[in-house]
Amino acid sequence: MTLLSKAGSGEITKEMKTVAKKEGVDSEYIRESIAEGIIVIPYNKKHKSLEVLSGIGRGLRTKVNANIGTSSEHTSLEEEIEKLDAAIKAGTDTVMDLSTGGDIDKIRRTIIDRSTVPVGTVPIYQAAIEFAKRKGIVNMTEDYIFDVIEKQAKDGVDFMTVHCGVTRESIKRLRNQGRILDIVSRGGAFLVEWMIYNKKENPLFEDYDRLLEIAKKYDVTLSLGDGLRPGCLADATDRGQIQETVILGELAKRALKEGVQVIIEGPGHMPIDQIEANVLLVKKICGGAPFYVLGPLVTDISPGYDHITGAIGGALAGYWGADYLCYLTPSEHLRLPTVDDVREGVIITRIAAHAADIAKGTSGAMNKDIEMARARKKLNWEKQISLSIDPEKARRYRKESKITGDKCTMCGKYCAIDIVNKYFSQGKAEHKVK
Repeated sequence: MTLLSKAGSGEITKEMKTVAKKEGVDSEYIRESIAEGIIVIPYNKKHKSLEVLSGIGRGLRTKVNANIGTSSEHTSLEEEIEKLDAAIKAGTDTVMDLSTGGDIDKIRRTIIDRSTVPVGTVPIYQAAIEFAKRKGIVNMTEDYIFDVIEKQAKDGVDFMTVHCGVTRESIKRLRNQGRILDIVSRGGAFLVEWMIYNKKENPLFEDYDRLLEIAKKYDVTLSLGDGLRPGCLADATDRGQIQETVILGELAKRALKEGVQVIIEGPGHMPIDQIEANVLLVKKICGGAPFYVLGPLVTDISPGYDHITGAIGGALAGYWGADYLCYLTPSEHLRLPTVDDVREGVIITRIAAHAADIAKGTSGAMNKDIEMARARKKLNWEKQISLSIDPEKARRYRKESKITGDKCTMCGKYCAIDIVNKYFSQGKAEHKVK
């Protein structure tokens, strides 16, 4: 039985108990929500190094994912392992291996063996790229796609992005719309090329039951990908995007009936004033399934700062109900991220997720902020550093200021907190004398 099937039958598993304790909620709430499809716990039992389970969904802390992986232009397993370690140390909840260069099987298996957090992949990348090297993507067979999916599931992948909503009908909608940036999803582009050349339907849609059988066999969570997500603000919330969302909602319902956990993926690039509507629309159409967003980026003109642009959108999306934020790094749209880029991307996306959790009243989200305020009142620098989301950077900045005592170089002897603390202390003393 899958985790979802167990939840549906009334069983509270140790995984559910672990997530409940971590989130500060009742175990029965976790069970009921998994059964309903509004919470998932990505967990493939073949992932032996998995130590930190992540519950994703309504009423839980907003989660963060970090993408790593090689490209056809830059392949180094050692660097990807460094990125994995940096992402986990920085506090990511999950990682995805999006490798498209080198020995993809070896890279994935090494990452799974080393990762203590859930690992996701996009199987169509490997299937398409391996065929591109031999016969060309358009000659890829349906069987080969599903063989790669099963191989990755057997390796221990916890969740997979599958672009099942890229159909002949949704492509027609997209063409009629007349986008500026047609398709920016690699997985979506691979499938569209194959579909148009072969004049066939997307195998992941047409043979969806076959996909569900594999997912059920290995208890892999399906992340229903947005292959038609908007790649710029001008294309946001168009007919192609909405058509794909409607299809994903229908497929999510079918997956739940088969005992397969489902996440819904969303955009992308989106103006701030459209974020609320998009989140509410996806949640409604897809039955409240956990919603996973890339950003969203709220402007297209910030290369080098897209981690900030995405964090702005992510905080708003999280507040309106998105459950899972995929990070962006400073190098988004420019190059493969470095180890430092990965670390910075995780940290700033965690800030966005935490800000969203405070705003929507997630259990315990405000506690650290209250502790931080009290530590600042006492000018307790060590406590402030330990409470910060990035203690390493906070400690380095404090050390670089080269100031002794309980002040900093911003205000020095004119520290407002220190002045008021002394004044209030003096007032208390005078009050006692009187």
